[in-house]
Amino acid sequence: MVWGLILRAKQARKNPVRKAATRARKPRKTLQFLQKPTCATCRKARRFLEKRGYRLNVRDLTKNRLTSAELQKLIGNHDHQEFLNPRSAIYRKKNMKENPPSRREAVGMMAMNPELIRRPVIVAGGQVVIGYDENGMIRIR
Repeated sequence: MVWGLILRAKQARKNPVRKAATRARKPRKTLQFLQKPTCATCRKARRFLEKRGYRLNVRDLTKNRLTSAELQKLIGNHDHQEFLNPRSAIYRKKNMKENPPSRREAVGMMAMNPELIRRPVIVAGGQVVIGYDENGMIRIR
């Protein structure tokens, strides 16, 4: 009987009960999630973030479009061409790959037609992640 108690005591020292399991988890960051609900890539990114515990403030770009000022702020110092959706019919029709629009033209077109915006757009503080980029989403702090 004594030997069993000693053995259990040694095992308890080797495998201490984790205190983190008893503590409440720190709530994850809230992200702004700009999407088109019918977009499969947006749904995939949303599931990815929700599984990791992020809270999302979701904005439907088709119902609540971004203004030119919001787009300018969102793009910031990034290359505006990163925000253009190459799968968009307008992008292909206007041959934007060969003849890229200026920043001002691109912002105006994206404000008028949200189909031109690459989705999803995830904003956390000063960080912006465009499209389904797992590494970018993981690095969000």
